[in-house]
Amino acid sequence: MAAAAGDCGSVPRKTTRAEAPSASDVPPVPRHIMPHEECVAGVRSALKDPTVRFLRERMEKAGCTVWPMLIRAATCASAGGYASREGIEVCCNHMEYPDQITQTITHELIHAYDDCVGKNMDWTNCAHHACSEIRANHLSGNCHYKRELMKGFLKIRGHEPECVKRRSLESVKNNPYCSETAAKDAIEAVWNICYNDTRPFDRAP
Repeated sequence: MAAAAGDCGSVPRKTTRAEAPSASDVPPVPRHIMPHEECVAGVRSALKDPTVRFLRERMEKAGCTVWPMLIRAATCASAGGYASREGIEVCCNHMEYPDQITQTITHELIHAYDDCVGKNMDWTNCAHHACSEIRANHLSGNCHYKRELMKGFLKIRGHEPECVKRRSLESVKNNPYCSETAAKDAIEAVWNICYNDTRPFDRAP
């Protein structure tokens, strides 16, 4: 079962989802997982974040449906995920601190934005999925050098695009329609266009 911020209900699973990388994306370290109730409160708090509010407002202006059950706290396999017509899951069993919840929601809202604005978005198409993952990892702040340092990735120069590629590959290769080779090829094919596509921001935050 999954609980929305301020609501409850279940999110049916879909075969193809845009997912944030799980703990396998980071070196194994002792983790403190926040209680579910604290995670639900963190989701409510994240909805007030300026970047999250900006994304939701831009989605509404673009005619996208921003329904009350769009964002839910859940227990699941990855850090978070988005599926068309189902919304966003924040996986509480992977959350360690409030900022991580905000980053996950920001990441998944970019997928939701792409799904709405890209009228022909096809999550079974490796290039489409790769483009959205590149944008989500680049624009959400997932690859800020301080967050990378916290995860044990110590490279400073050139860390951000390297991180974006690493995280994007982790997600796209988990798409049942994309082999690891197909995922790598798709990321390279769309990299320049999608990394530089900062919509709905004027520039990368």
